[in-house]
Amino acid sequence: MHVVRILVVDDFEPWRRFSSAAIELEPQLQLIGEASDGLEAVQKSKELKPDLILLDLGLPKLDGMAAARQIRKVSPKSKILFMTQESSAAVVREAMEIGAGFLVKTDAGTELLAAVVGVMSGEQFLSTTAQSDTLEETTTELAQEEMQ
Repeated sequence: MHVVRILVVDDFEPWRRFSSAAIELEPQLQLIGEASDGLEAVQKSKELKPDLILLDLGLPKLDGMAAARQIRKVSPKSKILFMTQESSAAVVREAMEIGAGFLVKTDAGTELLAAVVGVMSGEQFLSTTAQSDTLEETTTELAQEEMQ
């Protein structure tokens, strides 16, 4: 795998620092920028043309989903890996339609590198917590439908 140029987007500075530090530990990953809101994410994506964008959903000025849609237009070759605390089935489905991966922040310590490698290899990545939360929610919905 060639060196992956990454833009980290999160409004919570300690999380941005954690993500950036994790990236800088890996020789095949290169941090090229950070953004703290959705509008800045779109602008930096347009300017920097990153290979990968680690994108939070709960952003000020422009939420992560809306930012991702705009990023697709200004930097279509950039891949998007959503990194968020949210893991409801509806959010995961919408995010997966827009991006190439979905990583719940609690899984980042153990799954960040695997997520980056997977997404950069053209695969869709769904973290362990997102998989189990989505499965549990879908199972509950199906059971409720059967009871009606």
